[in-house]
Amino acid sequence: MNELKHDWLTDGIIDYEFKKYILLAYLKTIKEKFDQTELYPFLSDLVFHYKNLLQVKANKELIYESFPKSITKADFRKLKFSYKKLVYDGEVMGEIEDIISFAIPKMEQRIKEGKELYEFVEDNLELSPIGLIPIYKEEGYLLLNQDAASDVKIFRYQLKMFEKADESYRAISTEYLGQEMHSISRTFESIKLDLVKKYTYLPNPATYLVVSKLSFPIPQTVLPIAKRLLVRHLSVAA
Repeated sequence: MNELKHDWLTDGIIDYEFKKYILLAYLKTIKEKFDQTELYPFLSDLVFHYKNLLQVKANKELIYESFPKSITKADFRKLKFSYKKLVYDGEVMGEIEDIISFAIPKMEQRIKEGKELYEFVEDNLELSPIGLIPIYKEEGYLLLNQDAASDVKIFRYQLKMFEKADESYRAISTEYLGQEMHSISRTFESIKLDLVKKYTYLPNPATYLVVSKLSFPIPQTVLPIAKRLLVRHLSVAA
């Protein structure tokens, strides 16, 4: 993937055509991934860069802070340094503003495509509990099956609460445990019973099944969206 450095806007040569080339190469890669129905981590990375540009546009001081600095004086004994900004140039700032004006709508278009793909995949996923669901649902198992295939991917999930500023939010982590084959005689319920026997630390685990009506890449698309569906479900059920 043509990755975009976090400081791509001010790193190296500040030239409109050069930065345009870097950005378009990155967006071309993003489009190729979306065309392959691969969402993660490409959509979140794109949103990260887009939000950064919006911040820079709203506060030009952020641009100055991102420029490299040169040491003008150093007191090595006290390990104190004073720096001189390399760039305070109206022409360069104008070039950066042109780059931002070009980049934002291009990124918005790709983000729109990514969100449409996300919604399409989500509409084709169905989440349902397997067996009785216990009161404790902070950890358990997540089974993934897609496109009427017989193979079932099995993950252990753990739900965690994080505090950030004045808000708290839930995040979910998963661990891949292996694969089973689903059939008329080998039901999802029987797969769950075998998990209970194998992993005795969860005697009565919450277990959920996500079925995809269509075939999508599991690590890059199905699993990330399935995890979000499960977090949403558990938040409502809490």
